[in-house]
Amino acid sequence: MKLENNTVLITGGGSGIGLEIAKQLHPHNKVIIVGRNLQKLAAVEAMLPGVTTLQADVTKEQDVKELVKTVVERFETLNVLINNAGLAYITPVLEETTFYQTTSQEFETNFFAPLKLIQQFLPLLRTKEEAAIVNVTSIAALCPSAPGAGYCASKGALHSYTQSLRQQLKDSSVKLFELMPPLVATEFSSEIGGLEHGMPASEVATELIAAWKTDLFEIHVGDTKAFYDTYFSKSQEAFEMLNAPMNS
Repeated sequence: MKLENNTVLITGGGSGIGLEIAKQLHPHNKVIIVGRNLQKLAAVEAMLPGVTTLQADVTKEQDVKELVKTVVERFETLNVLINNAGLAYITPVLEETTFYQTTSQEFETNFFAPLKLIQQFLPLLRTKEEAAIVNVTSIAALCPSAPGAGYCASKGALHSYTQSLRQQLKDSSVKLFELMPPLVATEFSSEIGGLEHGMPASEVATELIAAWKTDLFEIHVGDTKAFYDTYFSKSQEAFEMLNAPMNS
C-alpha cells in the first residue's frame, strides 16, 4: 500500500489511536477525521493544519448518510477508510439489567458501524487504482476477557467479518487490513489500567504504517504477537493470561 498521496478517512480520530494515525499520515496525505466531540475536533484542527474534521456519530443512520454524502461530494479521491471508533464497557454478564444494553451499544459502535461505512464507501473505493480499509479490532478479538464480554464479542465479530471480506475482495483493488492492538495507553482504556500498563498509541500507529509498506494484512501489535502464538498453541493458557489480575 502506498504511503503518500492518499485521501484517508479515520473514524474516532479525535484522540487515542486514531489521532496518532492521523499525525503520522498528515504530512503526506489528505486526512479526514470523523468524531462526535466538537471540542476534540477543534483541537485536532489546531494541532494539524490542513486536516478536515467532520462531526458525526457513526452509530446513527442519519449521521452516516450525511457523512457519506459529504465525503463523496467533497472528497471524491477517498481511497482509505480506517474504522477506528470504539466503545467498551466493563459490565458483569450476570447483571442482566445492564449487560444486554451495554453489549448492544458496543456492537453498534464496534461492529455494525464499520459494516455500514464499508457498505456505503466500498463502491467509491473500488473505483480507485489502489485503496484500503483498516478495521481496528483488538487482542480481545482472539480470546474473551471475562470483565469485557460484550466488547470482546463485538471485536471478535469484526475480526471474523474482516477475514471473510478480505477473501471476497482478493481480486479487487481494495486491500483489507486488520489492526489488532493489545492494551493501549489511552483514555479509552483507562478503566482497565491502560494509562498505567498500556503501550503508547503512537507505537500502534507506527506498526500500522510499517505493515502498509509490506501489505501485512493482519497486524499483531506489541504483545498481541506473542499472545496470538500462545492462543493457537495453548488456548487455555492464553485465556488465563488475558484474564489474569492486572499487576499493580
